[in-house]
Amino acid sequence: MPTVKDLKDPKLAIASEMYSQDGVLIGRFFKENRTSVEMREVTPYFYKGLIATEDVRFYDHGGVDWQSNAAIIWYLIKGDKRGGSTITQQLAKNLFKMRRDAKKGLLSYIPIVDLIVIKVKEWSVAYKIETNYTKDEILLMYMNTVDFGSNSFGIKTASETFFNKKPLQLEIDECAILIGLLKATTYYSPVLHPDHAKERRDVVLGLMKKHQVITEAEYKESLAKPIQLRYHLSSQNESSVPYFKSAVAHELSEWCKEHGYDLYADGLKIYTTIDSRLQKHAEAAVQKQMKRLQERFEKHWGNQNPWIDSQKKEIPNFLNTVVKQTEVYNRLKTRFKGNIDSVEVHLNKPHSMKVFSWEGQIDTVLSSMDSLAYYKKILHAGFVTMDPNTGYIKTWVGGIDYESFKYDHIYQSKRQPGSTFKPFVYATALSQGKSPCDKLKDTLTTHHYLENGEKKSWTPKNANREYTGDEVTLRYAMARSINTVAAKLTMEVSPDSVAALAQRCGINTVLKPVPSIGLGSNDVYLLELTNSYLPFINGGLHYDPIMVTHIIDKNGVEIANFTPKPTRALSEENAWLMSYMLRGTTEEYKGTSQALFLYDGLFGNNHVGGKTGTSNNHSDGWYIGVTKNLVGGVWVGAEERSVHFKTGELGEAMRTALPIFGFFLESAYADADGLKRGLFPKEPFEIERPHDCRTKVYIVDTLKTDSLSVDMDSSLVGKPVPDSLL
Repeated sequence: MPTVKDLKDPKLAIASEMYSQDGVLIGRFFKENRTSVEMREVTPYFYKGLIATEDVRFYDHGGVDWQSNAAIIWYLIKGDKRGGSTITQQLAKNLFKMRRDAKKGLLSYIPIVDLIVIKVKEWSVAYKIETNYTKDEILLMYMNTVDFGSNSFGIKTASETFFNKKPLQLEIDECAILIGLLKATTYYSPVLHPDHAKERRDVVLGLMKKHQVITEAEYKESLAKPIQLRYHLSSQNESSVPYFKSAVAHELSEWCKEHGYDLYADGLKIYTTIDSRLQKHAEAAVQKQMKRLQERFEKHWGNQNPWIDSQKKEIPNFLNTVVKQTEVYNRLKTRFKGNIDSVEVHLNKPHSMKVFSWEGQIDTVLSSMDSLAYYKKILHAGFVTMDPNTGYIKTWVGGIDYESFKYDHIYQSKRQPGSTFKPFVYATALSQGKSPCDKLKDTLTTHHYLENGEKKSWTPKNANREYTGDEVTLRYAMARSINTVAAKLTMEVSPDSVAALAQRCGINTVLKPVPSIGLGSNDVYLLELTNSYLPFINGGLHYDPIMVTHIIDKNGVEIANFTPKPTRALSEENAWLMSYMLRGTTEEYKGTSQALFLYDGLFGNNHVGGKTGTSNNHSDGWYIGVTKNLVGGVWVGAEERSVHFKTGELGEAMRTALPIFGFFLESAYADADGLKRGLFPKEPFEIERPHDCRTKVYIVDTLKTDSLSVDMDSSLVGKPVPDSLL
């Protein structure tokens, strides 16, 4: 039996709701899909019709209707489990689940007696409910707790599930359908059994007319209507931002545990940093680029398998090795008691299945091994953007399709970042007193060093295997992503110093301070790499990534507030110099970000910069882009590192990852409610170190023949970039 405390504060599983920064509901967390409403939010036709159908003497009895129960007891003795519970009794069952959760005593195991015991308990609790609540409060609690089937609990969720309406908008006939469901949610389901639902609806309409809830005219009009649904079944995974929703659940799990809240039952309102308008542009950019890139990848490989080793030869037994790491293989191994022959026969047996494609889910017949081969050839992506002045996450696209691929490439996947790590080398050099105009030679050089007491040597090569022998400025070297210069600079400033600065900026992964650190030899997460660029554009401050701004409980009380807490990562001067260095990737001759000129509206009284990164075998393409008020990080690649393009010309980040950032900015700037344009911050004070050493800027015809790129004004190719665009 529930205690008095239970009665005064019943534990009702209410869905928690997640909102974007601009006030859009973007997801729910629930065990029972329920959101409570106030009485004023429900049409009177519903609750008056409910009383007329379920408990016509609701306002007259004290919780138990003895006129009805006199007959019910007789039926119970005869073994007929007939209904007749009042709304208050039904509320008692809904709130306290006494039939399901109650501890059973000895009498509960005696036939017929057990039913009487349950009824007596329900009557007792019903009386207690009537003592503690008004009739209207009881009615409202019932409407908010009752199960309508189809994973919809409470009138608000049911209205949305069956009719895509708010409870106040329901028509008379729609109210009658929902009321009718309460007698038997499956048998009278308008989805599963429309004939039964219509029959029951008409009975409810008759009772509503009989008890003067509706007029004769309203009764006839409602009776003549066909059942018209706008049915939508909610699931736990449903969200306009499913990857982000999963990340928020992961982020809040420890907080909920520490503070005693259940994310899935306590009716919390979670206000996030996501901008729903920018999120749509981010998702569209990923879809646009990845669909085209997959077509290109398949055409590139043709009938060949794309899993190759360092010698560019197909890896033997690749699929047989990979399949052993899957849950399917382990389940089959258990099922067949370790008989590998039986496992292999089952894995190679064709069967019906649905597979992902960029044209939608495909119904096909494949074996598990064929399916594995199909999925291992698919390219994936992660794309996240952040506000550099707060650490707020503005968009989050963790993959190409959440239903098919739950793995999130923003915070779950660690890969080699390639040249996107070079800015930490240059930032370290600036912090040690160097300037963007200092020069180093672009020459092939062998570096000798000790690692764990062992003598080693390393000869880094440029991506194009060309070495000019010229002395080049640090700004130019970073813009062109010259490996020889970055390696020499790393040895000058020390790998340990580079690792320390990267971690001050936001890299949380433990970094191995080897000479190749500046070329991205350590695996990192996309989220931490993107976050670590924030100090370059915000004056040198590090912010932890923030997903949630505040949380409100079911009573409207704020119970948590997550405010940005900056720490100093770089001096203001060095931060500004780094923003100037990053601009160089678009302003210097053949800068690696010049492909951004292919996208409309990015330049002209607006600054954009960034850094590409491609791992050694082209399996990972990265781009971290910066604007005045947004930093964006992109990763593109396959699940397996051995699956990639054959050549840098096709697999370099400028052609795989950068276009996602370009497409995003193009559409976000064009949207009146989207991203605002602007210049990078001005010098915080007069900087005496030499830095204005920009080389003549030309738009290079790098992507004009790339079928994946947008058309470009050919009159600009090979010509100096007008100052008005910079």
